[in-house]
Amino acid sequence: MSELIPKSAEIPDSDYVIVGGTGDLALRKIFPALFWRYLAGQITTEFRLIAAARTSMTVEEFAATLRPFCADAIVDEDDGEAQWAGFIALIRIVALDVVSGEGGVTLAELVNRRLSPERPLIFYLAIAPTLFGAACDTIATHGLAVPQSRLVVEKPLGHDGSSARAINKLLLNVFDEAQIYRIDHYLGKETVQNLMALRFANTIFESQWGNHAIDHVQITVAETVGVDGRASYYDKYGALRDMIQNHLLQLVCLVGMEPPAYFNADQVRDEKLRVLRAIQPIAPEDVVRGQYEAGEVNGAPVTGYLDELGKTSNTETYVALKLTIENWRWAGAPFYVRTGKRLAQRASEIVITFKNRPHDIFTKPGAPAKPDVPNRLTIRLQPQEGLRLQLTSKEPGPGGMRLFPSELNLSFDDTFDQRLPDAYERLLMDVARGNQTLFMRLDEVLAAWDIIDPLIADIKQHDLYKYKAGSMGPAQGDDLALSDAHAWIDPHVGDA
Repeated sequence: MSELIPKSAEIPDSDYVIVGGTGDLALRKIFPALFWRYLAGQITTEFRLIAAARTSMTVEEFAATLRPFCADAIVDEDDGEAQWAGFIALIRIVALDVVSGEGGVTLAELVNRRLSPERPLIFYLAIAPTLFGAACDTIATHGLAVPQSRLVVEKPLGHDGSSARAINKLLLNVFDEAQIYRIDHYLGKETVQNLMALRFANTIFESQWGNHAIDHVQITVAETVGVDGRASYYDKYGALRDMIQNHLLQLVCLVGMEPPAYFNADQVRDEKLRVLRAIQPIAPEDVVRGQYEAGEVNGAPVTGYLDELGKTSNTETYVALKLTIENWRWAGAPFYVRTGKRLAQRASEIVITFKNRPHDIFTKPGAPAKPDVPNRLTIRLQPQEGLRLQLTSKEPGPGGMRLFPSELNLSFDDTFDQRLPDAYERLLMDVARGNQTLFMRLDEVLAAWDIIDPLIADIKQHDLYKYKAGSMGPAQGDDLALSDAHAWIDPHVGDA
C-alpha cells in the first residue's frame, strides 16, 4: 500500500536525540516508527537520529540489533536494502551516562554541527523516570536546552500526584511547559483522532452527543498478555496507575469534551481538563479490582499473576469503574471503563449506547412489547481500527414490519487503500512540527491523579477478586454495570 503525504504533513528537518537509544522502547517503537516515516518521505536525508545510551556500540552493531524490529518495513530485496542503508546512514551513536554526564561533551559537539534556530532539537527520554532529572541536567549543562529544543517523556510520570509533581518540577527546571511533550500513544491512534472528526465535523452525531440522547458510554481496553517479564515493575503500579490514570481517562476526555473554539493544542486540552474536573469522586461500590489466576488464553494454558510474580500481592491486573461526569452534557449518563490483562481477547473499544425510542409504533395496542435494540456506535481502536453503527431496519421480504438489528461498518484498512501509520509515527512527527494537541499538559496529568489518588489511598476498601485467565474479568465487574440495568458489550474481534 502506498502512503500519500499531503503538503500540510511536511515537517522541518530535525535532530532526534533518543536518550536510552539502545533500549527496549527505542528498538521496538521509536526507531521502527522513524524508519516508516523515512520510507514515507517525511524524514529526509537532512535529519539526524542520535542514539544516546550507556552501552557503547558501532552503527553497524546497532543496525544489526535494530533490523529485526523493522523487518516488516523491508519488503523489497533491492529497494528495501537501499532504503534501509539510507536510513541507517542518518543514525549516530553516542555513549552517554546521564547520571555522571560522561559523554555529554561528545553529544554537544555532534549536535552543534547543525544547530540552528530553525532546526528542532528533540530529546526523547526513553529511560526510567528516575533518570529524567539527571538527563535534563546533562542537557542543560552542555548548552543543549535552547529555545528550539523539545522534550518527549513517556509514562509513568510518577506513581501518584505528589511524585508526578516532583518529576515534572525537574523537567520544568530546564524546559518550559511549551517545550514538553508528554506522550500517550493511545492518542496517536487513527480512530482516536477520528473520534474528534466524527463528533465535531458531523452534526448528525454532535447534535445527539449528550445525556438527552445517550444512555451510557463504555470503554474497554482488554489485553490477552500477562506481565511478561515486567512483573516487578507492574507490581508497583497495577492497572489503576498503569492504564486508568492515563490511557482510559484520556479516552473519557475525548468522548466527553465540549467542542473547542478551534482545533489547536491549548483549546483542545482546556476542554479535556474541564471533563477531568467534572468527574465526581468515585464511590467504593463503583470500583472493582481483579487479579488473574491460571487459565487458558487463545487455546494455550497460562499461569496466574502470582505465579509470574513469585510472591503474594494485592496489585490489581483488572479494574472496572463507573464514572459520573457532573456537567450539563453528561449528568445522568454514566461512563463505564474497564481494563485488564489476560482477558479473553485483545481489543480496545468505545461503545456509545443511545437511549431507546420513547414510543414503539410497530407493536399493536395490547400486544406484548418487543424488546428494544438500542442504537450503538462502536469505535474500535485496536485491532482493525474502524467504526460500527448499529441500527434497526426492516427485515427484507413480505410478512409485515419485522424489525432486526443491522450494522453500518467502516473499516479503515478496507476503506483506505494505504498503510495507516501507527500511533508513534504520528506523535513523533507532531513533535517535529511543534504540535502539542495530542500530548498531555501538566494540569491534565495532575487532574487525572486527583481522580485516582483517593482510590489508591483507600485501596484496602476495595476487595481484590480473582478471575480466570481467558475470561473477561471477575463476575463483580459485570455486576457493576448490571446494577444500573446495563451490561458490558464485549468486543467482537474480526469486526470492523
